Amino acid sequence: MSGKILLRGGRVLDPSQKLDDVRDVYLVDGQVATIGERLTPGDDAHVIDCDRLVVTPGLIDVHVHLREPGEEHKETITTGARAAAAGGFTAVCAMPNTDPPVDDPAAVGFVVSEGRRAGAARVYPVGCISVGRRGERLALIGEMVEAGAVAVTDDGSPVMDSGLMRLALEYSLAFGIPVADHPEDLGLSGRGHMNEGLVSTRLGLPGKPNAAEDTHIMRDLLLAELTGGRIHLQHVSTALGVEMIRQAKARGVRVSAEATPHHLILTDEAVEGYRTEAKMNPPLRSVADVAAVRAGLADGTLDVVATDHAPHHYDEKEAAFTDAPNGVVGLETSLALMLTRLVGEGVIDLPTLVDRMSCQPARVFGLLGGTLAPGGVADVTVFDPEAEWTVDPKAFRSKSRNTPFGGWTVKGQARCTIVGGRVVFER
Repeated sequence: MSGKILLRGGRVLDPSQKLDDVRDVYLVDGQVATIGERLTPGDDAHVIDCDRLVVTPGLIDVHVHLREPGEEHKETITTGARAAAAGGFTAVCAMPNTDPPVDDPAAVGFVVSEGRRAGAARVYPVGCISVGRRGERLALIGEMVEAGAVAVTDDGSPVMDSGLMRLALEYSLAFGIPVADHPEDLGLSGRGHMNEGLVSTRLGLPGKPNAAEDTHIMRDLLLAELTGGRIHLQHVSTALGVEMIRQAKARGVRVSAEATPHHLILTDEAVEGYRTEAKMNPPLRSVADVAAVRAGLADGTLDVVATDHAPHHYDEKEAAFTDAPNGVVGLETSLALMLTRLVGEGVIDLPTLVDRMSCQPARVFGLLGGTLAPGGVADVTVFDPEAEWTVDPKAFRSKSRNTPFGGWTVKGQARCTIVGGRVVFER
């Protein structure tokens, strides 16, 4: 294919430019050349008919688990990057809780090189906050940033030592990166396996109270306010957590936060029948919490939608509920679920969804993309907002199938994913 692509006659939706109109988008040599009406490309341009389709800046997921190195039976960087492209994502941020953890520049370099080899969605490494994710001493943050890390986190585990988190926030200021945290007080969540409430009581399962998340969110907000550092709160799931972030933003605290599709759609009722595919961390919460998380995404308190794509092998999820691992795959269902359940139900409009899945992720993590402005990188997502389909886990490009959404009828599907001016997925 030539270095020229014309996306003809689609609904071009770019919140970064307040653009929402039928236009042509012309991509040349990996950049957005121009946006206009009835553009005439060169004879060697590849023309893609986008009639009745939506053309947006490439979708970006700032929270995925690609499992490599160490658990390649669940996912690899290549399979994850290809699943991302099939879901309409042009870039993903890979969490460092692998085996061994991504806690030094060599490990970061490995993720960078494997991501390039995949030739699909861009893969940005996120490094560990602490050596080995043990929460005892800082990892080589500066060297990891130099090697390509775009943020740091011990995701999968909280940073329990407040002094260490303060140090990470202070140190990260020199590199202009966010410090992401999995907010959970282990002393409160203890041996819990789902949300603490009526459902957990009925099922006889130990629960995790909202307070386990809320206390850590408050601590992280206070430390960000103290240090001036940039805190990014992962998979926020509680009503009080959303309200504390809203108030902190009003005070000028440098905080960003994410919501996942499962916390925006499902409640702890999904665990009925001891369904391990609905076992998450943080757990699925109450109806009131879901409403608050939705409101937080709508008003911008929660900046981004992030999948927390967490693949697990079938055998692992088929264990007893208390033995099964937490997590759900999401790269190939996120766009459709958000279009169906958030846009379709009037929680947010389509421009807001694109902002939360493209523009804001790029801003929060300082990544390429998030705009179709001329001269910008040619990372583009084209999707059909009306395509109706049934979620079939067996058809996933991901190596894993663990999803509570199997069999759901949804509307909206990626048709073409372009990264750096190159088509990496076309349905």
